[in-house]
Amino acid sequence: MSDIRSPFNFRQTDGQQESIPELLRQLAEQGSHLAQQQVSLVQAEVRESVNDVKLAIGAMAAAAVVGIAGLGVLLMGLAYLLAEAMDLWLATLIVAAATLLGAFLLFLGGRKKMQAGSLHAERTRRTLERAPGALSGNSHEGHDHDR
Repeated sequence: MSDIRSPFNFRQTDGQQESIPELLRQLAEQGSHLAQQQVSLVQAEVRESVNDVKLAIGAMAAAAVVGIAGLGVLLMGLAYLLAEAMDLWLATLIVAAATLLGAFLLFLGGRKKMQAGSLHAERTRRTLERAPGALSGNSHEGHDHDR
């Protein structure tokens, strides 16, 4: 007798059907294999995403360094332009004060966004609470439909 595989990788022998316990065993093996493949896929996707984020952060850091240098030159030019109407030291002081005021306002806006009340990971928390039930096959456990 030859061993033939079906499209779902179940072994079929010529003219004979496998028993239900054998089919259940194969199903359990394939389910386990599928779960392992899913975990491997998620790990690969996370690694790729982390690498993409690293590259993006590096590019942003380089842009920040070049931008800060450019801002310094721009502010110096602005101070020299103002020096046409007043003393250079006063023009430089005015440009520096305006720059520091702008930086402080940006800081206040960032601090407001970082306050504890605005940092919510509610969706992530709910997903993590449901994860054990989903992994065990009980997908209705822990659902709250208040989205």
